[in-house]
Amino acid sequence: MKMKGCFFFMVLLVLLLCGIAVGKECTNTPPALSSHTLRYELLSSKNESWREEVFSHYHLTPTDDSAWSNLLPRKILREEDEFSWTMMYRKLKNQGDSKLSGDFLKEVSLHDVRLDSNSLHWQAQQTNLEYLLLLDVDSLVWSFRKTAGLPTPGKAYGGWEDPTCELRGHFVGHYLSASAQMWASTHNDSLKEKMSAVVSALSNCQKKMDTGYLSAFPSELFDRFEAVKPVWAPYYTIHKIMAGLLDQYTFADNAQALKMTTWMAEYFYNRVQNVITKYSVERHWYSLNEETGGMNDVLYRLFIVTADDISGFHANTHIPIVIGSQMRYEVTGDPLYKVIGTFFMDIVNSSHSYATGGTSVSEFWREPKRLASTLNTENEESCTTYNMLKVSRNLFRWTKEIAYADYYERALTNGVLGIQRGTEPGKMIYMLPLRPGVSKAKSYHSWGTKFDSFWCCYGTGIESFSKLGDSIYFEEEGKLPGLYIIQYISSSLDWKSGQIVVNQIVDPVISSDPLLRVTLTISSKEGAGQSSSLNLRIPSWTYSNGAKATLNGQSLTQPVPGNFLSVTRKWSSGDKLNLELPITLRTEAIKDDRPQYATIQSILYGPYLLAGHSTGDWDIKTGPANSPSDWITPVPTSYNQHLVTFSQKSGDSTFVLTNSNQTLAMTKFPESGTDAALHATFRLILSDTSSSELSSVKDYIGKSVMLEPFDFPGMLVAQEGNDNKLVVTDSPSERESSVFQLVAGLDGGNETVSMESKSQEGCFVSGDTKYGAGMTVSCSEESSEAGYKEAASFIIGKGISQYHPISFVAKGAKRDFLLQPLLSFIDEFYTVHFNIQV
Repeated sequence: MKMKGCFFFMVLLVLLLCGIAVGKECTNTPPALSSHTLRYELLSSKNESWREEVFSHYHLTPTDDSAWSNLLPRKILREEDEFSWTMMYRKLKNQGDSKLSGDFLKEVSLHDVRLDSNSLHWQAQQTNLEYLLLLDVDSLVWSFRKTAGLPTPGKAYGGWEDPTCELRGHFVGHYLSASAQMWASTHNDSLKEKMSAVVSALSNCQKKMDTGYLSAFPSELFDRFEAVKPVWAPYYTIHKIMAGLLDQYTFADNAQALKMTTWMAEYFYNRVQNVITKYSVERHWYSLNEETGGMNDVLYRLFIVTADDISGFHANTHIPIVIGSQMRYEVTGDPLYKVIGTFFMDIVNSSHSYATGGTSVSEFWREPKRLASTLNTENEESCTTYNMLKVSRNLFRWTKEIAYADYYERALTNGVLGIQRGTEPGKMIYMLPLRPGVSKAKSYHSWGTKFDSFWCCYGTGIESFSKLGDSIYFEEEGKLPGLYIIQYISSSLDWKSGQIVVNQIVDPVISSDPLLRVTLTISSKEGAGQSSSLNLRIPSWTYSNGAKATLNGQSLTQPVPGNFLSVTRKWSSGDKLNLELPITLRTEAIKDDRPQYATIQSILYGPYLLAGHSTGDWDIKTGPANSPSDWITPVPTSYNQHLVTFSQKSGDSTFVLTNSNQTLAMTKFPESGTDAALHATFRLILSDTSSSELSSVKDYIGKSVMLEPFDFPGMLVAQEGNDNKLVVTDSPSERESSVFQLVAGLDGGNETVSMESKSQEGCFVSGDTKYGAGMTVSCSEESSEAGYKEAASFIIGKGISQYHPISFVAKGAKRDFLLQPLLSFIDEFYTVHFNIQV
């Protein structure tokens, strides 16, 4: 079995990477069918004529591939050939180990890294852990048991795990990987029990079929695959399952999972042999044009042609191939495969990536440096970001180049951390919308559901949030052990080869104090006495001016950004290494070389991509400015104390004062994280600037105030027109029309206040909720009419929305924008690219 498993690897390696003559014009899969979204809709549709029409274009296209026919025999390989291939593999692997192991940085174990419970990353990890624990074992393995002919207790999950979906089982593979990585990250006993139960159930399915085959769908799908008939990527799913089982062995030491993986390898080894026997090697190459983790031809062509050649390709089909080529470089030492990974990264990052670090539109790449035309609701498939992180991670390990670590930080921060819906377990997105005025909740897929989505991006999503500690630290072995700290995330590392424990604390980043502060505290182990080096990344986005580094209070020489700060010594318990890095605002042009799009830019604060609260406005006019800080100002942290919401109760309902299209109205109390919550939040501004700071809302009683809508900074609520309608404007005709005096509620309630117009004594803000939501609010004269006092009295409470610690106000052409990190947005509408003109 060992020899066959090894040979199976070689067969896949050769057959995936040697089809150089198969160009993208010679594929048997229509481009539309490469889209997972379309394939799912097509297979679940009852429109037979549509299905027949699409699949009629699915065919075997002959090529001039005869030059490759001598690479392997047309018939089954002989046993002595098997032995030769196996020996060659082992020789290459051993050569690779001896030649390369000293050059690569080594991964530290997830078991040795723990995220700080006060960090955003820990919160994201915890949310994902809750989701993994919610998932039901019987539902996960339902289709596997059905395929194996075993009883099927419980109910199958829906979406892409539905028993009728041809991709069913792929999420279970991701679950195995994610739960193994999460267990290594947390050692949660409940998760260990659940993931072990999944492995055990799958093992029973494999034993029942007694061939080594293991899948949630019958092997008939592979018959269709090998006959080059329409089928939805069966090897894609098998890869996820095998990878998941291998992760269960690697991270959780589950020996049963390893046996299952090798048995699967033997089964598919035999299938490959049978296809070669029955048809030819060429036939197997043709069948691999269906998504298997790769279109083999593109890896070679990327080396010799321009970036244009990836446009039109399905992004997440091809990125895993590059990852595979990177592994081939590590195994064999063949420099070609290092160049492939490096060149591919350069192409994507220079021509096809957004400000988030992510790539793709509707799952595909489009023309290079034409991204301005691609901004819509279906940008940046989450799977592609997950895989691009792997590419950059490998390149960093090989080269120690800061640029790859910087990319990893950008893509993780902006392309991964924001795909969860806050702290709701099991709610993630497929695509990250990037068009001006979009919302994660309003895209084609919107937020997924806990038990009925299971898209490919759910699989990579649960993996991403299970291994947030895997790329903070890397180590370099040798006489002088070295530790590379490339991500600043509060965490601790038990560095065994360095014989120390490193505790990293990162202070929360805020907009009003533009510094990243990192403290590393060392604990040495008993008997430790060797020297080692700590190497801290100095990101490219910082500046030398204002940067500080100290060791136990003594200043260290700072390298220029884009290098490592290296400190070598015999570390003692209590040693402290402090780092302060200036964070600045900057703009970046979208990757589009057409002159008419030169003004489209994004705004970043260090690694954080800032998004403006907007339903489509994106015009900024900076005027003469030397830097973004001339037209972007930080929001003081104290402003959160001034955020309020005015509400009224009516029966069983609660209504709130709301900025509705710049006119005030009463609406139903909204859910936090929505645009409605923003519109119902106002900042109280004291009109008398000489007044001292007030500590509570009640302190405002008797004071004159102005109301600034949360998401319309710089604008004020004011009376307008003969009917005294309340509107939001940046130019009240008379300043006094925007000033109100807070008085005790006219209804006599202990918790209520009323707002009297400063310019029109006896005129109170009034919104009678008995007429229901949407009623326009105006300033009306005090009246003895029934219900007036209640309509003019409001409960004043804490604002439903709050400023993120990283919040800015940018001057717009028609209105100012509240900027906050993209990762913090939930359902709110936002814009990440602005039309910035002088």
